[in-house]
Amino acid sequence: MAQAAEAGRAAQAAKDTAAEVIARRLPELVALSHAVHATPELCFHETKSARTVAETLRVGGLEVTEGVYGLPTALESRSGHGELVVAVCAEYDALADVGHACGHNIIAATAVGAGLALAAVADQVGLEVRVLGTPAEEGGGGKVLMLDRGAFAGVHAAMMVHPWPADWLFGTCLAVSHFDVHFTGREAHASAAPWEGVNAQDALTIAQVSIGLLRQQLPPGDQIHGVSTLGNRSANVIPPSTTGRYMARSLTIEGLAALEPRLKACFEAGALATGCTVTYDELAPDYSHMESDAGLLGAYRRNAEALGRRFEGDDAGRPRPTFSTDMANVSLAVPSIHPLIGIETNGAVNHQHAFAAACVTASADAAVHEGALALAWTAIDAATDPALREGLLGA
Repeated sequence: MAQAAEAGRAAQAAKDTAAEVIARRLPELVALSHAVHATPELCFHETKSARTVAETLRVGGLEVTEGVYGLPTALESRSGHGELVVAVCAEYDALADVGHACGHNIIAATAVGAGLALAAVADQVGLEVRVLGTPAEEGGGGKVLMLDRGAFAGVHAAMMVHPWPADWLFGTCLAVSHFDVHFTGREAHASAAPWEGVNAQDALTIAQVSIGLLRQQLPPGDQIHGVSTLGNRSANVIPPSTTGRYMARSLTIEGLAALEPRLKACFEAGALATGCTVTYDELAPDYSHMESDAGLLGAYRRNAEALGRRFEGDDAGRPRPTFSTDMANVSLAVPSIHPLIGIETNGAVNHQHAFAAACVTASADAAVHEGALALAWTAIDAATDPALREGLLGA
């Protein structure tokens, strides 16, 4: 009994220290969030954002290695010499056209804050802490590449938080593939000799109609999204080529493997009907479905609730948010969590301009503070709770 009480006091002392570090560094963390938000960069080109993340870690006293695992905008910082290894993931890529409308600026700042806080107590509680800067979540699969190249080797737990219009412990994370489809035909004068042309735009139109009909027979959870990204600009020229960008999603990686041939049959139909050729460019490794670690998630919930967060949607059994993330692939290899941290959005949802605007408000800055603290406290619990620690070490 006395030993347990002493362990509890030690854990609380570590949490108090973590809170003090985050409070002291909060102006820098908010500045980091705002700086990343102000310079939205697309996947694998997040040079300014990655540099800002690295410099904020260095100002906090940590060593940082940039350009790790063969990715110029990936980074890593390690601190502590404990047996239990925890990775905190930072994202900082933006979306085309809508900027930081998924709040990766907040993710970057929470990860840095948690990393700085945990560095101050790592040896005290028996942790090694890794802050991993993971580029290209929005369609590039940075974490999948880093996982394959050893970034998570020896890691016992991986964690991050993601902004959302409300707090959720987890969502329905769909497996997803990203690819471009290219149709190639032959140009011709659209009035004088249209019969000499092979219309690539028609091929994409047939494919898109086929996809619309296919959707009626897709199992629940399967989704297909696509946009045309390249085509003709002259109405009097038969389009000789066109490109579409597509995503296919399913509840599991196995379901995705079954969906993809059905989708590609629609593109083959467009090519067959028009006489075009069709080719594909895979844009990223497939993202898997996600499996959250129950023990870590329980610890996160307790810590987030201690900060005033509430998980009303989870408790009421409401339909979970649906999305995809390359953190899912990490979760199949390492015990992981990816909870959603709520910010005030006035009705906006992720991937809207209004959500991007909400990611640099007072509510967003509060999420930086509380998200960093909830992650740090959860890692401390993982290190100091005997059952949780032993479960992770044995996983």
